[in-house]
Amino acid sequence: MLAKHFVILGTLALAVSPLSAQQVNSPAEAIQSITSAPMRRATKTPLVKGSADSYNWGGYAVTGTDFTKAEGTWTVPTVNCTKSPNAWVSIWVGIDGYNSSTVEQAGTLTWCNRTTPEYYTWYELYPAATTYISTVPSAPGNKMFAEISYNGSEFKLQIKNQTTDKSYSISKAVASAERTSAEWIVEAPETITGITNLADFTKASFSAASATNSATSGPISAFGSDVEQITQVDDTDYTESTSSALSSSGENFTTTWVEYN
Repeated sequence: MLAKHFVILGTLALAVSPLSAQQVNSPAEAIQSITSAPMRRATKTPLVKGSADSYNWGGYAVTGTDFTKAEGTWTVPTVNCTKSPNAWVSIWVGIDGYNSSTVEQAGTLTWCNRTTPEYYTWYELYPAATTYISTVPSAPGNKMFAEISYNGSEFKLQIKNQTTDKSYSISKAVASAERTSAEWIVEAPETITGITNLADFTKASFSAASATNSATSGPISAFGSDVEQITQVDDTDYTESTSSALSSSGENFTTTWVEYN
């Protein structure tokens, strides 16, 4: 897959800029070279309640006020870097970012280092830098759990590899967090020059996805008309990832990569 995006965000032009192996010497450097940013809404598509197109996100979000928790599990998918060399895919659970300027999140990341996939675990309190979690390695087939919670003064970010029983947590304050959304996202992260190509992750399956805010506590479907199903597109409106309907329990869904032709 060659670089194919050219995304306009406000007056700033963002072009895909894959990193070469020579530019990254360690997992921490790889993680710090990208950010999992707030949703970049696709401007060509009219807003439709219940659905949204995004240049960098795919998955689900719920909106409201005063979110205090978001959690969910996912299985780390195998990434085919032969189809998507130098591409990236980030899978995470978080609060904020759908319609605000911060994101409090934890997840896994795969970088196609040329045609070799490298798998990482991380957290981020955007706009602060992404932090590599070396004590919780992740690999294809591992079942991951993440929970982001807010206690009135700071956020607690927890992530656990349920397959290996390795876990990590950290608590920090985010001064400008609005807590107006919760998300379960598959993302093409950004470098300093733009949104990266989305790596071929085949399918990413979320389960036990739930959130709590001032009005509702429960699975994604419990938020009713405040549920937003997100499709990732490029600037030509070509679909890059799609998300299934929610399961009957309202807490499970699958996001699928769409091959670029």
